[in-house]
Amino acid sequence: NAALAHYSPSNGSSRTLSAREMYLFDTGGQYLDGTTDITRTVHWGEPTSLQKEAYTRVLMGNIDLSRLVFPSSTAGRTVESFARRALWDVGLNYGHGTGHGIGNFLSVHEWPVGFQSNNVPLEAGMFTSIEPGYYQDGEFGIRIEDVTLVVEAQTESGEKPFLTFEVVSLVPYDRNLIDLSLLSPEQIRYLNSYYERIRAHVGPELRRQRLEEAYAWLQESTKP
Repeated sequence: NAALAHYSPSNGSSRTLSAREMYLFDTGGQYLDGTTDITRTVHWGEPTSLQKEAYTRVLMGNIDLSRLVFPSSTAGRTVESFARRALWDVGLNYGHGTGHGIGNFLSVHEWPVGFQSNNVPLEAGMFTSIEPGYYQDGEFGIRIEDVTLVVEAQTESGEKPFLTFEVVSLVPYDRNLIDLSLLSPEQIRYLNSYYERIRAHVGPELRRQRLEEAYAWLQESTKP
């Protein structure tokens, strides 16, 4: 069902889950201090080579856009192709937007921030999702969605203002689906830094709540 980018369950289409398939979780909640919209894709069995490559290339696109440094007031549509490039390299693509504004205890899809042609230029302080994907009709769907904050970037020249994204959703990616041979050294360094942040911020909270099983899962899922 995840091969449909915006699937809604029904009595006619729902079925029993198994460990032999890929699963896409589009999750979120609205809290007094913010709104979340986070998507992860997992496989608890043995993914096919196509599933692993497609997932890895979606992840590469997520990383490439998330770590991008760009001039202030750049339109989102100008940079969104960074999220697609790794897929385009092998003739793959996805048919939805790369991201949307996210409100602070407001709308999950909040206008006018985002990466489409009719969105406003990006400025520091904006929250937007970054969510590349890939969907094979009738087979499987992949989407990796993070919530990011647009922040000022530190550049070698020192000229300002340049911007980048700070990923504020701290959820590991599925190691079972990552083909490390496709990742660049820079992408691997980014992943390791991200995993260190997850351990530092989420680990102590799980311990505080005495969620030891979740803590053990987190440690395993964020190994370098």
